[in-house]
Amino acid sequence: MGAKCETCSMRLKAEKNPHSIMSKIWRWHTKWCPGWKAYQKELNSKK
Repeated sequence: MGAKCETCSMRLKAEKNPHSIMSKIWRWHTKWCPGWKAYQKELNSKK
């Protein structure tokens, strides 16, 4: 599938400042995002 989460600007901003509102939105977003779930699956398969 090639999820774009690795280079997602929203994710990078959230990681840069973990206490920001962007970070809170990012964490909420990852709970339902099918792309994030696919990305996590990709990472687990590389182990």
